[in-house]
Amino acid sequence: MRAHPAILALILCACSGIQPGRLIPDEVQYVSRKEWGAKPPVLPMRAHTLTRLTIHHTGTDQNFNRTVAEKLRGLQLFSQRDDSLASGRRKPAWPDVPYHFYVGIDGVVGEGRDWRYTGDTNTEYDPAGHLLVVVEGNFQKDTLTTAQRRTLDIIIPALARRFDIPPDKLASHRDYARTQCPGANLYAELPRFRELIRAGR
Repeated sequence: MRAHPAILALILCACSGIQPGRLIPDEVQYVSRKEWGAKPPVLPMRAHTLTRLTIHHTGTDQNFNRTVAEKLRGLQLFSQRDDSLASGRRKPAWPDVPYHFYVGIDGVVGEGRDWRYTGDTNTEYDPAGHLLVVVEGNFQKDTLTTAQRRTLDIIIPALARRFDIPPDKLASHRDYARTQCPGANLYAELPRFRELIRAGR
C-alpha cells in the first residue's frame, strides 16, 4: 500500500531532522518571522524557482549586544522604506528584507523573506532563482565566529539538498555583481562549502 503524500512528507522531514514547514535542521537555533515580529511585505513580490544558493555578508560590524530578532526588525525597517546607502546613493523601498536567511554571530538563523519570492539587491544582478543567505559581519576584515561556521556547515548542505542545488551553483554576491560582498574571508570558505554539498548529495 502506498503512503499518502502528506504522511510521506512527515516521514521525510523526521528523517532529515527538519520540522515540517521548516528548512533549517533542528540542531540549529532558528528564529521564525513570527518570533522576530516581522511585518508583512509592503509591495508585491516576484515568485521564482530556486536554482542557486548565493552567499552575502551584511558588510557591517558584528554586534554582540543585539539579538538576531532585533537585527532583523532593524533590517526590515530599513528595507521597507526609501533610504540612503553608505555610498550616499538612494535605495527604493523593497517589499521585505532582501535575504531569505540571516546567520547571526551567535550562529542563530533568522527567517527572512519567504524563499518562494525573489530577493532584492542594490547591485546590477537579478537575484531571481537565488536562495540568499546573508552572514553577519564585514568579512573583508572579520572572520566567521565558531558558531557561524558550525551553522553554515549544517545549513548550506541541507538547503542545497532540499532544493536540489548542485555544488557548482553555490556562489556569492561578487560572482554576479561588482561588489566585495561577501568579503575576502568568507569568499575563501566557498570551496569548502561546495565540498560539503558534494558530500551530502
